[in-house]
Amino acid sequence: MSWAGEVLTSALPRAAIRTLLRAGDTSALSSARSADEPPLTIPRDPAREAARRELSKRMYHQDDPSLFQRALDAFWDWLDKLFNAASTATPGGTLGLVVIILAVVAVLAALWWRLGTPRRQPTSSATLFDDRPRSAADHRAAAEAHAAQGHWNQAVQERMRALVRALEERALLDVRPGRTADEAAAEAGRALPSHTDRLRTAARDFDDVTYGGRSATEQSYHRIAELDRDLERTKPQLAASSAHSTAPNSRQGAAE
Repeated sequence: MSWAGEVLTSALPRAAIRTLLRAGDTSALSSARSADEPPLTIPRDPAREAARRELSKRMYHQDDPSLFQRALDAFWDWLDKLFNAASTATPGGTLGLVVIILAVVAVLAALWWRLGTPRRQPTSSATLFDDRPRSAADHRAAAEAHAAQGHWNQAVQERMRALVRALEERALLDVRPGRTADEAAAEAGRALPSHTDRLRTAARDFDDVTYGGRSATEQSYHRIAELDRDLERTKPQLAASSAHSTAPNSRQGAAE
């Protein structure tokens, strides 16, 4: 059997060959497929082209995978090759690669838990109070209600607001709606210098919870609540009183 006959008899179904014969794609006959059918003599190039045209018909590609399936198969083949290459280069092979991946994931999870979501804006641009004026007692009551339910984020926020509002009510801070927690801590630290570090820590806890995406804890809430109670019992150190107390000493020293 000639090369053209082999192409047609192996690549094309019987119905396709008959279609080619009816279309006049054959010339002379030199090879027979069976005793009752005429032999086929098609030159090599026309036979190849005829087979290509026939096999390009939709009826022969109904069960072919879709474009998405082919892309997905290519992706998984690429991923498999990449994984095999990495496991070959890693000490311990596949097991060593899995251990390294798990270690990296564990480190990233620990960093996320420790540092929280990265801040998108500095804390100095965030205000402490909203537009609803409330007293220190109102903020304290709201903080205790949140703490009783275990909502530590809201409890920390309300207790810090109660602390600052109490200082405003005592005239240790001027009433300024746009004040931030950091600014309030810095201003309060000048009147209450013995609590400067604790005020800064409280402001940082408030900022971390409100604008840093971190979660408050029961300890952080009790720390701010204790500071709020201590500030209530602390007498401010005012510049005027300090100057008044030192004036007699100066006169006494001059008299001596």
